[in-house]
Amino acid sequence: MAPYQVTIAYDGTEFSGFQRQNKRRTIQGEIEKALGKIGWHGKSILSAGRTDAGVHADGQVVSFELDWAHRPVDLVKALNDNLPHDISAKSVRKTNNGFHPRFEAVMRKYRYQVVFQTVREPMLERYFWRVWPEPEREILLASTQLIVGTYDFSSFGRPPKEDITTIRTIQSADWIFEEKNKSCFSITSKAFLYHMVRRIVFLLIKIGQKKINAIDLEMSLNGQKELPAGIAPARGLFLEEVNY
Repeated sequence: MAPYQVTIAYDGTEFSGFQRQNKRRTIQGEIEKALGKIGWHGKSILSAGRTDAGVHADGQVVSFELDWAHRPVDLVKALNDNLPHDISAKSVRKTNNGFHPRFEAVMRKYRYQVVFQTVREPMLERYFWRVWPEPEREILLASTQLIVGTYDFSSFGRPPKEDITTIRTIQSADWIFEEKNKSCFSITSKAFLYHMVRRIVFLLIKIGQKKINAIDLEMSLNGQKELPAGIAPARGLFLEEVNY
């Protein structure tokens, strides 16, 4: 029996989130089902994070113990032979005993994809939030820098447990404009609150559209003002990378 660390990618559209749920299709449920077909008898896999329904991943990390007599590369193939089309094992390596992909992470990177147009484009709707009017780029970029640093993000999400702090440190945040009408928001932190990234994206877009003032965001981070409710749709969010 040996511990393994696996990097997983998935299209979250048809899933009820990562965490196993009775009578619902989940990422965890499908991975555990695939593992069961190759001799796994564990109770539960561990993960770097529990993404919401509709959220995608390029670099989710899971771990488990398995009695596997072959190479890690063979385990990648065995998993992919048994996983559904919308989940893929990208890489596998043996890890240390007691490794926990959530608690040992030192950095998580998310990206959020936005397309600025009025007309629905079916090939994009699955992975982008369609926004109009387009935010002003200078305002969007300037307001984004306000969230970099250590703040109490209690207005931006909730912790996994009630007695856990809502103070988080944003290591970096930026918008990348790769095409004329598309943009990618990138953000890194050791840990996030539930819905925190989607809440941040929503507010930054509203500031860029001049529906919220950037000073209101700054005051909220200092506990001086409540901001309007709302979060960006799940479909634009990707868990891109987890570092250890």
